[in-house]
Amino acid sequence: MRLTSLRRGRSGERLPGAHGVARLDRRTKDLTKRLKPGDIAVIDHVDIDRVSADALVTCRVAAVVNAAPSTSGRYPNLGPEILLAAGIPLLDDVGTDIFSAIREGDVIRVDGGTVYLDETVVAKGTEQDAVSIDAAMAEARAGLHTQLEAFAANTMEYLLKERALLLDGVGVPDVRTDFAGRHVLVVVRGYDYREDLAVLAPYIREYRPLLLGVDGGADALIEAGYKPDVIVGDMDSVSDSALRCGAEVIVHAYADGRAPGLQRVQDLGVTGVVFPAAGTSEDVALLLADEKGATLIVAVGTHATLVEFLDKGRQGMASTFLTRLRVGGKLVDARGVARLHRRRISPCSLLLLVLASVLAMLAAVAVSSAGQVYGDLAVDAWAELSAWWQALS
Repeated sequence: MRLTSLRRGRSGERLPGAHGVARLDRRTKDLTKRLKPGDIAVIDHVDIDRVSADALVTCRVAAVVNAAPSTSGRYPNLGPEILLAAGIPLLDDVGTDIFSAIREGDVIRVDGGTVYLDETVVAKGTEQDAVSIDAAMAEARAGLHTQLEAFAANTMEYLLKERALLLDGVGVPDVRTDFAGRHVLVVVRGYDYREDLAVLAPYIREYRPLLLGVDGGADALIEAGYKPDVIVGDMDSVSDSALRCGAEVIVHAYADGRAPGLQRVQDLGVTGVVFPAAGTSEDVALLLADEKGATLIVAVGTHATLVEFLDKGRQGMASTFLTRLRVGGKLVDARGVARLHRRRISPCSLLLLVLASVLAMLAAVAVSSAGQVYGDLAVDAWAELSAWWQALS
């Protein structure tokens, strides 16, 4: 009855706007795990980043209602433009009261700058469009120098705090997986990770790199048809099935040794190795591969540019900047590997090529006039040889 009253006015005509089941969560990455096509995502996400926006687009939501400003003006974040380009309505800054005004599973309607439950207005905000997003991005770019100064300060703070780990590898735990002399593919469920894994398929088949998934990156590997060898992370976004797949599990802990994710791993009956570090799980994975002797580290879905560091929206991304400097001699982006990689010809392929060439030459000779003459001579010679053999026997 609620669905009928919402979608039909008193005249029986469908009411305007986006209709759908409300799914609520203050953490966007948790919400995307249970969103279905046509749902309306209700989030509380300041400065929607590209990864979150891509996940919402993949879920094919009908609309996004944000309790917070989707662009605060701190830096030019990429998320709102992605949602708009996908044709997903974005209602901004409606306030946190919406989380008490509606419940999970309620059917709501988003029309203009208003959210309706049945015919009752439950929230109002700013409907974003191309003009408003362009204006917000221009304002954010104008104040970008402030964020750059903060980023530089955070970088220096991290360098002072983790210089022993960065410079000398102090604190890297012992692991059973042998990295020495191998290529390592580090997969983060970040920018364009699906496309990168698809492009890297020939490289993976030929070189068989050690597969390292960072949190949800382990699930990304499994979805692509691979089995991770190592899983690194704080265990907040990796599935139980991935943790049970047989990979070695490295639990990223705080610098003081606290590891909230370790209990979850142990509850699943899996043994975890603790790696205390102040940076991100992405940093821990790169440092582990480098310190354990990997000859090449291929990165999928990681952060490589300053805009991407800022778009992640964390002070801790300064650590990723320094980590990439630390392992830079071995680190290659996935797209770079795909462009440079050329498959080597295997001995079997070479043999087949030679056989095909010989058969082609024989076929060409057989259909020629000279070939027919040689064929007749061969038949006559065979007949004479057969007669001689019969006479002897």
